[in-house]
Amino acid sequence: MSSNAKKIIKTKKFIKYFAVAQGNAVLSFLDGLGSAAAMALETFKWILQGAVNPKNTVAQMVEVGWASFPIIMLTSFFTGMVLALQVGSATSNLFNEPVYVGTITGFSLVIELGPVLTAVVVTGRVGAAITAELGTMKVTEQLDALYTLGTNPVKYLAVPRFLACFFMLPLLTALANIIGVYGGLVVTVTSWDVTPAMYWNEVLDFMVIRTFFHGFIKSFFFALIIAIVSCHKGFTTEGGAEGVGKYTTSSVMLSMVLILISDYFLTSFLVALNIK
Repeated sequence: MSSNAKKIIKTKKFIKYFAVAQGNAVLSFLDGLGSAAAMALETFKWILQGAVNPKNTVAQMVEVGWASFPIIMLTSFFTGMVLALQVGSATSNLFNEPVYVGTITGFSLVIELGPVLTAVVVTGRVGAAITAELGTMKVTEQLDALYTLGTNPVKYLAVPRFLACFFMLPLLTALANIIGVYGGLVVTVTSWDVTPAMYWNEVLDFMVIRTFFHGFIKSFFFALIIAIVSCHKGFTTEGGAEGVGKYTTSSVMLSMVLILISDYFLTSFLVALNIK
């Protein structure tokens, strides 16, 4: 057999292997997407039917909201400080004095950085915890035990976590916006010799109520992404303790990617509706 014929055979084998691998990856992705959608629909069904455990839901709200507040406060405060420092420096170079520091800082936080950074922080803290907890229950067959006892795991475990993320993430986003703006105030007053009254005038003069709702609406969608991905990854975990670690990492990374991707499309949609 000639060398050209051998090369052609190897090329065909490689193409076949590549096509099979890509096909399996696509099928795996579609299977995961379908099972995640089915779990989300089942969760919404239980919520609409009023199958909500108040005790578990409140406990999850405390875990998602109150326990996440310190890190959200720290992150948003220093984000506001950095924004004010950078904006003041840039405008000082352009106009020989810091101008519109409050306006740019406020708009950047309320429209974009507040909801996105809050969602990312909650993903790293809460989303990972949800996946690890549910994944541990899956590999230790505790979910099977719930089925044996006549308890639906989605109803008992997913519903409280969905509601906690859905209600607490927008609240955390609103608080992050306020704290971030105050962080910008501290730097603006101390570093750029701008009075607090001038800073607040710059923040409020151009900002209307729909500006706040732009980021606030986004946070509801981000909450759904975190809840769906983390719960689904937890319920489908396999491979023992090693699998819990892998699925937790996958959950966090996938949630962050989906948050950033959806942020673009949500922004385009809201701008088209003049919510900006």
